[in-house]
Formats: sequence, structure tokens, C-alpha cells
Amino acid sequence: MSRILIAGCGDLGTSLGQALHTAGHQVWGLKRHPAAMPPGIQPIAADLTDSATLTNLPPRLDCVVYSAAAAGFSEAQYQAAYVTGVSHLLEALRQASQHPKRLLFTSSTSVYAQHQGEWVNEDSPAEAQGFSGRCIRQGEQLMWASAWPAIAVRFGGIYGPGRTRLVNSVRDGAATCPEGPPIYTNRIHRDDCARVLEHLLQLPEPEQLYIAVDDCPAPLDEVLDWLANQLGTPKPRRVAQPPVKPGAETRRDPTTRIRASKRCSNARLRATGFQFRYPGYRDGYAAILQRQFAQNPALVKS
Repeated sequence: MSRILIAGCGDLGTSLGQALHTAGHQVWGLKRHPAAMPPGIQPIAADLTDSATLTNLPPRLDCVVYSAAAAGFSEAQYQAAYVTGVSHLLEALRQASQHPKRLLFTSSTSVYAQHQGEWVNEDSPAEAQGFSGRCIRQGEQLMWASAWPAIAVRFGGIYGPGRTRLVNSVRDGAATCPEGPPIYTNRIHRDDCARVLEHLLQLPEPEQLYIAVDDCPAPLDEVLDWLANQLGTPKPRRVAQPPVKPGAETRRDPTTRIRASKRCSNARLRATGFQFRYPGYRDGYAAILQRQFAQNPALVKS
């Protein structure tokens, strides 16, 4: 049994924590307001951006998972989540003379600047100049420079229960498809995200960096058209997209913002023996739609 702290225990952290508890580990979840923490995860009320609240961490931690997310899309909020929070937690561990065997940091494929459909892997340059990519890379570097073994996991776009913006935009007719060359997208189901982290916590000799995306980088128009067919709605209309400027800030909402185009390889993760529950977007979104239709039969296409 390991003693595991999940710092920033939101949706993803909670899914991970429940799985770890079921596997027999002792788990703590740290967040500002942990009152709604499910059974099996011991709550810690603390603020990663306020070092004074981090003085009473559980002793003798074996592993620490940093899964905090920015509170909004601004440079100050990304700095707080991925730089300040990381620095404060690492210092709190040092001050408490903790000796965790492994740190995990939930990173993002947004650190890559490639935007012309290139394939990228863990060895590709990660040089995104927007504030989101820069702050997340700083968090990675802080983890790797710490006194303890650390792994950064660069997740693609996360979808799943409670993360159905793309489905909703197609159903509501708000989604649009960019004209021109394919805009490649990379995604991973929330449940597989938690399973990746659990897998890497147990891996005997992990690398320092993994890309975590499913097997199917796909053009955005292909995904949206498939969803429209499943929902029985018209295909999203095509609209002109201005070119992505080098250094421009992009956001993971393809219905409202320009989005960089790249294809991320999960070969390193696959080589560890990890098996996806949802290896492609069709598998994951089909499960989401089935659940929605079961809860509300009126949503079934005619």
C-alpha cells in the first residue's frame, strides 16, 4: 500500500483517487474546498498558491500527483496553477523532509508549437510561445529539477462525463468546421487519463516524459461530421479560418478559437503496455452519447 497525495484534486484527480483507493492505497486529495470529496479520498483543504496552507501535508508520502488546472484562460491564472503552485508544493515537501519515490505532473500537448499537421513525439521541440504553453513548460521544468524522480504527462484534449462541450455544440448547431487543410486534433477520454496516471505510478522504470493521447489524431471536420451523424443533426457549416500566427495563443475550444494542427504520437506510452479503454474518438463519444440517450431518450435521433 502506498501513501499518495493528489494536489489539485478536481475531476481527473478524483477519478484517479477513487481508483487508487479501490486498489488498496491510502489517498489524500488537496483542493481549496474539499467538502464534496468522495469516500476513500481523505480531504485536505489547502490553496497551492498560498504556501502558508501547505504546512500540514500527510507525512511519509510515497507519491505525489500534481493535477491542478488553471482557474481561467489568462496568463496570471496559468502562472498561478502551473508555476507558483508547483513551486509552493515542492518547497512544502522539502520543508517537511518528505522523500516521495515519484512525482507526476499533468501537463499538456499545448506546449508544442507545431501547427501544420506535423507528427510530434516526446523528442519533438516543445516551443509554444503563448502563455499557456510557456507556463506549463515551466511547471515541467520545476518538477524535473526537484530532488525527487518526476514524470510529466502531456495530455491531449480531455473529454468525457461533464466534458461534453463539443457534443453540445454540434447538437445546438453552434459548431463550425474550418475550410482548407485539415486541422488535426488530439484527445483522450477522462477515464483513460486517470488510468494513464495510475499505470505510470506503478511502472518500474518510467521515462521522464509521456504524451497521453488516444490512437486516433483526427481532422476536426471528421470528428464533428461523425458526431452530427450520430446525433441526427446537420453537418456543421464550413467557415474560413485565418492562418495561425507563430506565437499566437490558441485555446482548446475548436468551436470558438483557432486551434493549432498537429498529430501526437502515443508510441512511448503504448510501449509500456498501457491499453486504452477508448482507443479512438468514436469509442469514447459513442459511450458518452449512449449514456446521454439512456438518461434522456428524447435526445435519440429520429
